[in-house]
Amino acid sequence: MDIKQEEITTLHELCIDKKNLIKSVSDAAAERPISIIMPMLYSEIKNDALGNISRQLNKCNYVKEIVIPLAAKNEKEFKQVKRFFSDLKIPKLIMWCDGPKIEKLLNELKNDGLNLLKYKGKGRDVWLAIGIASLRSYAIALHDADIRSYSEVIPAKLVYPLIEPELDFKFNKGFYARVNLEKNIMYGRVFRLFLHPLLRSLIYEIGSEPDFVRFLRSFRYPISGEFALTSDLALDVDLPGDWGLEIGIMAEMYRNVTHKRICQTDLGFYEHKHQRIGNEEKGLTKMTSDILKTLLRVLIEEDHIQISKEFLISLRVLYQRNAQDCIRQYHADAHYNSLKYDRHLEETMVEKFSQQVMEAGLKYMRKPVGTRIPDWLRTISARKKIREQLLDIVIADNET
Repeated sequence: MDIKQEEITTLHELCIDKKNLIKSVSDAAAERPISIIMPMLYSEIKNDALGNISRQLNKCNYVKEIVIPLAAKNEKEFKQVKRFFSDLKIPKLIMWCDGPKIEKLLNELKNDGLNLLKYKGKGRDVWLAIGIASLRSYAIALHDADIRSYSEVIPAKLVYPLIEPELDFKFNKGFYARVNLEKNIMYGRVFRLFLHPLLRSLIYEIGSEPDFVRFLRSFRYPISGEFALTSDLALDVDLPGDWGLEIGIMAEMYRNVTHKRICQTDLGFYEHKHQRIGNEEKGLTKMTSDILKTLLRVLIEEDHIQISKEFLISLRVLYQRNAQDCIRQYHADAHYNSLKYDRHLEETMVEKFSQQVMEAGLKYMRKPVGTRIPDWLRTISARKKIREQLLDIVIADNET
């Protein structure tokens, strides 16, 4: 355990009194209300994790409301999810993001000059939820719906630096140890085997460390899905509509917030659903593709990096070399801690991810714009009461 501080303030878990933490959050929430956003797929109601999350959320009496943006194919699935959360006692809004009422509202918005129907995925669902959560709360915490080790302390840790007047941060990023202590397995593969060696490779290829790369490398786990931000800030962020969401959020924080108002918080050990390697359409491979495209876009915008086919070829070679070095390091760490470590599987993942450096990079070059959802401030400018209309739809859907 370390207490090292770097460019971004790190809140370590050293001797936290969890009861006092929750009491402090409850006291502060009287003046600075809190919403939680938990995006989910319909299929996640079958996961064991969600039942425990629901039980733990019932202990979060400091939360004003939880907004659950749902990706569901039809009304039957939507109603099943509503029944699943019927025992959730804290105020809740299940938002059917693919539902006909929201689709109708987005069609009307398209006539006003903003086409949001072309975006599909987690990014758009989170964007929709931010619209209504920002109406009634000071701080918004966001986390995934597949956390097996979830407790009521997680949202408290996320929002505490924002709502505690003596700290008054604007953005907090969660980080955690991606190790399953029951199975003795090390996870966090997209960060360990892709993003971390990719950022190092970019420095070598460019010949210096771009400011945004340095910013990302200041975080222990920059692609975690657990973070919190103030509502005013949430209205002013452009979100990618895909798995580039987390990197896109980081880019917006880099652009909009002074570093001294940003922090990261230790959430302890963390266990969730683990995806397969997959392909360009799903799984970890799809995730790495979206992350890379978002990263290239931000590097061009913020640091004016020139991207070419030759750049991508060189980057791929450097990435594979650096990723193999990481495998050697993680193998040693796993061996020291008596963790199971499948070196062949990790090498196979690196080979798959390496292909995405070229394939996703070339796709980005063919279509370098049009991947971001406009921020809520622009949307409100196009239609003044859009958030209120959205809230009315969600409330009506939850009452039937």
